[in-house]
Amino acid sequence: MFLIIGALIVVGVIYLLLKRHESRMVLIAAGILMCIISGKPMAALDAFAKSMTNAGLITSVCSCMGFAWCMKYTGCDKHLVVAIGKVLKKMGFLLIPGATLATFVVNIAIPSAAGCSAAVGVIFIPILMAAGVHPAMAAAAVKSGTYGSMLNPGLVHNGVIAKLAGTQITDVIGNHMMATVAGVLVAAAVLTVVAIVLKENKGYVPEGSVIDDESFSVNPLYAIMPLIPVIILLLGSTKVVPALKMGVPHAMIIGAILALAATRKSPVELTKSFFNGMGDAYANIIGIIISVGVFVAGLKALGLIKALIAWMLNSTGIVKIAATFGPFLLALISGSGDAATVAFNEAVTPHAAEFGISTMNMGSIAALGGTLGRTISPIAGATIICAGIAGVDPMEVCKRNALGIVCALLVGMVLLLF
Repeated sequence: MFLIIGALIVVGVIYLLLKRHESRMVLIAAGILMCIISGKPMAALDAFAKSMTNAGLITSVCSCMGFAWCMKYTGCDKHLVVAIGKVLKKMGFLLIPGATLATFVVNIAIPSAAGCSAAVGVIFIPILMAAGVHPAMAAAAVKSGTYGSMLNPGLVHNGVIAKLAGTQITDVIGNHMMATVAGVLVAAAVLTVVAIVLKENKGYVPEGSVIDDESFSVNPLYAIMPLIPVIILLLGSTKVVPALKMGVPHAMIIGAILALAATRKSPVELTKSFFNGMGDAYANIIGIIISVGVFVAGLKALGLIKALIAWMLNSTGIVKIAATFGPFLLALISGSGDAATVAFNEAVTPHAAEFGISTMNMGSIAALGGTLGRTISPIAGATIICAGIAGVDPMEVCKRNALGIVCALLVGMVLLLF
């Protein structure tokens, strides 16, 4: 009986998330309800309290978002975007894949898909359209690169996987880096072929003129600032420069200080920006983790997690498919890869060894699946932003990206699980 009730509640949660209700409220309410029904009401509150003090996640996610807000305050993020945009204008037939790869790189430094889309879209999309690329294809080129955040140490999924695997966040990134990079290369290549087949790679004549980015003078020093922490962490974790081996918060603080020195902005305002970014991260990102923790506690209380694990153990042939396409489909239909992916990783990934898969690999493919699913969701914020800039329907953007993103997911699945 508990399993049936739990299944109905899960269906209700999916329905409410599809209807764009506040995800934290829905997940917490569902978790508390399931715990009450199971006769274990305190389990939900215990999970809430435990998730609030997840040190590894809080330090990495909050410090990264604090740094991102500093980049916005100093204007360094705009210098990076405009600098890349000027290079794009000279790429000729490589313009479409170039836009995807450039967006991917910027998304590493600006991990928010919506924030990255807004920052690069207003420059990259008009450049592509002025070069003759169809508006929907121009928007698709930018949107298909919005999962570079997989390589950002502040991405919540990297922190979750690191905690489950008992390792460092940089180790998790190193583990899935090849799959992530190979995926974006495949997505960019496939999108280019789709553009050629549809004859949308050239010939479009825009009504207005391209954005006048020539009026903005790029400072190369400013442009490199958003990438400094990532460069520090990569050099340190790969032991290329052993002295740079440090934690994520350390690298973010160093990056913020260097940006302050380079731009000579107000130390007071930069400090405020850093802490405001940290607060925003706790409310909107860590808040999702706390909510998912309560929801998973409810699933466990009703016995759904135990039943799911038992079913998967008896159907080992579908485990890899479920880990890959489960978060992918949920993210596609909900517009957010966070809730679905974190729930899967919290509930199923701890048992990865029982399926003959490493914890890092199962967690990584679930995270990649959720991120890619969000990338082709017509109701995702980043999709709506790109479509709005191009003046097209969001569905038109997703239709052009679908094949490339699915191919990217399959490549990631092969590299991580086989």
